[in-house]
Amino acid sequence: MPSYTAPVKDMQFILHDVLKLSQSDVPGFDELDADFTGAILEEAGKIAGEVLAPLNAVGDREGCRLENGVVYTPTGFKAAFDKMREGGWTGLDCDPEYGGQGMPHVLATATGEFFTGANMAFTMYQGLTHGAYSAIHAHGTDAQKAKWLPKMVTCEWTGTMNLTEPQCGTDLGMMRTKAEPQENGTYRITGQKIFISAGEHDMSENIIHLVLAKIPGGPEGIKGVSLFIVPKFLVDDEGQIGARNGVSVGNIEEKMGIHGNATCVMNYDGAEGYLLGEEHKGMRAMFTMMNEARLGVGMQGLAVAEAAYQNALDYAKDRLQGRAITGAENKDGPADPIIVHPDIRRSLMDQKSFAEGGRAFALWGAEMIDRSHRAGDAEAEGMISLLTPVLKGFLTDEGFDMAVLAQQVYGGHGYIEEHGMSQFARDARIAMIYEGANGVQALDLVGRKLAANGGKPAMAFFEMVKTFCKENAGDAEFDTAFLEPLKTASKHLQEAAMYFMQNGMKNPNHALAGSYDFMHLFGHVCLGLMWSKMALAAKVKLAEGAPDAAFYETKIATGRYYMARRLPATSMHLARISSGADTVMALDAANF
Repeated sequence: MPSYTAPVKDMQFILHDVLKLSQSDVPGFDELDADFTGAILEEAGKIAGEVLAPLNAVGDREGCRLENGVVYTPTGFKAAFDKMREGGWTGLDCDPEYGGQGMPHVLATATGEFFTGANMAFTMYQGLTHGAYSAIHAHGTDAQKAKWLPKMVTCEWTGTMNLTEPQCGTDLGMMRTKAEPQENGTYRITGQKIFISAGEHDMSENIIHLVLAKIPGGPEGIKGVSLFIVPKFLVDDEGQIGARNGVSVGNIEEKMGIHGNATCVMNYDGAEGYLLGEEHKGMRAMFTMMNEARLGVGMQGLAVAEAAYQNALDYAKDRLQGRAITGAENKDGPADPIIVHPDIRRSLMDQKSFAEGGRAFALWGAEMIDRSHRAGDAEAEGMISLLTPVLKGFLTDEGFDMAVLAQQVYGGHGYIEEHGMSQFARDARIAMIYEGANGVQALDLVGRKLAANGGKPAMAFFEMVKTFCKENAGDAEFDTAFLEPLKTASKHLQEAAMYFMQNGMKNPNHALAGSYDFMHLFGHVCLGLMWSKMALAAKVKLAEGAPDAAFYETKIATGRYYMARRLPATSMHLARISSGADTVMALDAANF
């Protein structure tokens, strides 16, 4: 059975030596000293490793079952969920007014990686609840917030998001679910939703569904969509649970992975619902939840990659096969461990450099969310909006690839279920699809985010990289290993953006055909920036004579690998983008 150890030391390094949270001017960050975050991360890591990780294979093997309209989660899930609730982990960064602990989002992101790496399917239950909480918190009335949020913060009541229907996924303007207004101000919700994660289960007293639907007579298409709070059980004005609402589960989807999470077909048959936000402005409210979810899904990509890497590393150190080409290293044994072989080293370095770089990227994104929300920083808000599709798309694409690489380290044993590597690959695969398939993320990046606000966030990113390189130049070794590759990659990104500006207006296909490559090009530049910052921080710690020099030396060596072996992919992506759309669009549909 695979194991999981929370990367507490690496998380602390990023939070304090790279992001320097406690020195930040963001309200609340001054409380995040190393001792405080260390205590929280150690405890979260303990729960992840001892409580959640042992249930990961159980959830994969048992899955969820539907009996008489009730979904039962795998053995041990409910007890573990109670433990998470009792520890206050579900409300770590929620509003204290509703029972939360009010911690910054960046800390919840850090603990969230641990929980997800240990058991992705399990952690989705509380993750979706947090997203629904955020949507109600941002768009609900005071009465709605007082009624629904306290028990969602504690996960006594969980939450979902209901968007997709059988005939429409990304194109939500095609939805058929209707919301009929009632004289008492409520609505009757009728329709069917599919692919609803945590849509029904046995771990909470109530489930608060956020449902997109159309009010008859509203505008056509996406402009006519509204968002509604639709509870599984009705709740009276005193907060007491009453009768069952007109919502039921029709089926549990049989999926490739995340078997421990109940992915449901939900049927709404005149269910009582309550408008959240304004009529016909449902997407505005839902995007509060979706944007948070997209960042969370990006984190899922790196979290599963980290878990898979840990197990692949252990296997590579133990598995004896062949001899090192330079001479036997395990002279007393029949063969050397496979970690001596350069190709295994390449694979492990790909995985390690991605996981650690992706972790820094995700935490930087979470820090920007805090800066935006807590300090009202408009530049941070613009930057995280620009980077959201990159965080989601790049980290999940790469995360899946790294899970597959980890599986490959095992050879034939990686294909056998008892070793657990198959589960990592299968679980990671969904992250590339849900919360907006990655092709859609790429289109959003190039079609909307790149030119948003007159292109100011994109220009701010380029300037940030330029300033970082200028301010930290002067050390020949650092310049050669980190700054020069970063400057080259950033130049490739700017050239790609310029290509879109010069050619996209004439023929939009030129931009859209290159959007996926642009998303990956952007992702590599972001990880190149993160690795440069981490290497710089590690250099400082070594100069200060910090203990555990091996940690910082390893950090620099891993960064050098990424800059030399992974970052050059930007030239390939630029070449693809610059080739335009002609070859992409050359065939008639009938000729495929």
